[in-house]
Amino acid sequence: MHFLFHNLKHDFSFAELIDAIVFYIDENPRDRYEIVVGTDSRAAEKVCFVTAVGVWRVGHGGRYFWTKSPESACPILRDRIYKEAMQSIMLMQELKSALRERLGEEFFWDNKITVHIDVGQNGPTREFIDGLVGMVKGFGFEAAIKPYSFGASILADRHT
Repeated sequence: MHFLFHNLKHDFSFAELIDAIVFYIDENPRDRYEIVVGTDSRAAEKVCFVTAVGVWRVGHGGRYFWTKSPESACPILRDRIYKEAMQSIMLMQELKSALRERLGEEFFWDNKITVHIDVGQNGPTREFIDGLVGMVKGFGFEAAIKPYSFGASILADRHT
């Protein structure tokens, strides 16, 4: 990963992002954690995709980080929504691989990782739900849609 990640205080390389996530989990290792990745973008002639990584200490808040892609042309809604999902999937694959090395395989046993897709039952994106959820599951991840996809619709949306 060559992206620069941010939180409210620092910038992080991918390796530093992994270190920050592991440090956060190691602070309270007995707690339950969930990791979410979601991407959002704004309709425009040139589109900037923002992907957020959230680490949720269930019942006790969490932390999140985000990265922005360079602007690109993506004028069709369907293409933009699918690109959002693919960016989330690709980052989740990298995260899972790196975190597995540091936290062990058992950390992932009870579906603690979810790709958050910025689609919902209301509005023009509803027709993409089945295809996108199927795509995410095909890559071996759980999928969340609105109103449960806060990684895309809240965390990433803050920075688009």
